Amino acid sequence: MTTRPLSPHLQIYRPQLTSVLSITHRATGVALSLGTVVLLYWLQAAARGEAAYAAAHGVLSLGAVKVLLVAWSWAFFYHLCNGIRHLFWDAGMGFELGRAYASGYAVLASASALTALVWVYVLTQAGGVA
Repeated sequence: MTTRPLSPHLQIYRPQLTSVLSITHRATGVALSLGTVVLLYWLQAAARGEAAYAAAHGVLSLGAVKVLLVAWSWAFFYHLCNGIRHLFWDAGMGFELGRAYASGYAVLASASALTALVWVYVLTQAGGVA
């Protein structure tokens, strides 16, 4: 007789959109906490004066840091949009499978669009992190 696991696990079930979005919501929460350290670095540099701000600008202008800032921005918008989705769920709306998937895709699309809009604006402004 074959022994089977008593509860579902990742070897049996493939990830569904709703579970991936739930895990991503938690991961973006952690990323936002870590990214806040960068924001605090920038703010303290601005408060310390022109030389400190110029040094921070130099660090924040590095290509790898820009990629992290874009990722942090996406995490912010994803967490925001998914939080709004959860508010609708708290009100008892959108639990039907089709609506849950549609709202999940809407969260991904809106987070990506908002991130793109912000970074297009930032990179086209004089004095931006470019």
